Amino acid sequence: MKKRHLYILALSLTLLGLGLFAYKAFVLKFPLVEDTSALIWNLEVHATFKAKDKPIKVGIYIPRNTPEYAILDENFISQGFGLATTTPDEGNRRAIWSIRKANGKQSLYYRAIIRRMPTDHVPGKPKNAPLTKPTLESPLLEAAQALAEDLLSKSADTETFVQALIKRIHDPSPSETISVLIGNNPSLETKLNTVVEVLKASRLPARVIHGIRIPTEPRSVQWEMWFQIYENNSWRSFDPLTGTPEISGDYVEWWHGTKPFFKVNGIKKFEYTVSVAPNQEEAIQAALLSTKLAIPKLLDFSLFNLPLQTQAVYRILLMVPLGALLLLILRNIIGIKTFGTFMPILMALAFRETQLLWGIILFSLVVSLGLGVRFYLEQLKLLLVPRLASLLIVVVLLMAFLSILSFQLGFERGLSVALFPMVIITMTIERMCIVWDERGASESLQQGIGSLVVAVLTYLTMSIPYVEHLLFVFPELLLVLLAGTLLMGRYSGFRLLELRRFKALAPS
Repeated sequence: MKKRHLYILALSLTLLGLGLFAYKAFVLKFPLVEDTSALIWNLEVHATFKAKDKPIKVGIYIPRNTPEYAILDENFISQGFGLATTTPDEGNRRAIWSIRKANGKQSLYYRAIIRRMPTDHVPGKPKNAPLTKPTLESPLLEAAQALAEDLLSKSADTETFVQALIKRIHDPSPSETISVLIGNNPSLETKLNTVVEVLKASRLPARVIHGIRIPTEPRSVQWEMWFQIYENNSWRSFDPLTGTPEISGDYVEWWHGTKPFFKVNGIKKFEYTVSVAPNQEEAIQAALLSTKLAIPKLLDFSLFNLPLQTQAVYRILLMVPLGALLLLILRNIIGIKTFGTFMPILMALAFRETQLLWGIILFSLVVSLGLGVRFYLEQLKLLLVPRLASLLIVVVLLMAFLSILSFQLGFERGLSVALFPMVIITMTIERMCIVWDERGASESLQQGIGSLVVAVLTYLTMSIPYVEHLLFVFPELLLVLLAGTLLMGRYSGFRLLELRRFKALAPS
């Protein structure tokens, strides 16, 4: 095929990618720069279950407006289900999906947009009077009352009373009274429920609250429990581990009470995830709104229409082609030798979780130890497939050993060695050993170091927030990367690192 065809294809891809980019940037007004000061987040609950031709009823708690956060918009997405929202207990909100008959895998979504309220916002007096009566029965009630009286006599105010109570509850060697209240091997939820009951026994209205902590990047989140005390016509939140009365600003209250997050009928296996994505640019929301009004169908094929958890995945995946282009430049233009094509890119993705320094240390340890084992396996004269399978098992054992050792030494970063792509590391060790036998130790170490250098450079490039923003908001720029990759595919000149090697052939 003639080069002219390649040039026309590359030009067409470049013009198409830049044209779509310009249209979205200058006509639809999608932002070119990431705005990290936005106070808006997208929340999503994704529930999945299997139905077997039975009536189904699914209820989950949904957030409500609080003094710290306000709900700007919310959507309930399902296929064929009826929906009702209620406030069944203590002001909590619950969404209830129901259907007479369903079969197969089902999915339900709850999505909301929340905004952080100004710090000078003054909460109003709750409409419902707080519950004050403890729910414990004798002899637990007598134990709670005795503990409350003891702590009240040794405290000056509510804060000191709460902090003393928290210290007693979390004591590794609890007293007999505490042991009666919390039982053996209590969970944090059990301890918090005990704290609330003791507070009620001392005539302080209290309740457990469940919520989430807002992350700095899109990801799934877990529930975190705090507790509140009603005082001076408002609820004050306290840390469950320290008893300090200041709740962090990134904590979003979801529901309060001791009931679980979901309640289902007609379902045996129910799973859900809660995801949060910072709405990094209010300008994007404005652009999406204008696009929805002008070209409604366009958003149906947009990344912004995907679930939040999937969006978070694509924020990473869209950086992989950029890493591939950088790898192509480093190998074919500059001349850095690496083991394989995708190993440096996968290692760069692993470095995003392990952090760069720890990633380099852990990678070097696993490869070095694995290389020693591989040389030993060479003496056993194994066939290729059994040898690779044996080496893979050894690599997994090495990773597990490093995780256990680092945990015992107090280096929590060492636990992230499990994030390394074990199959790629196994193949790297195998290739490194073969090159060692065929071309010598110098060539093997050179390619190993080259692979690590490329992985580091790729990681540094893929970690630029501005680049991640551009590729996620304007994925059509990948067409430009594709055009550049195609053009470099015909490059057959000298690599930069080879100029010294062929320097003697240059005309004087």
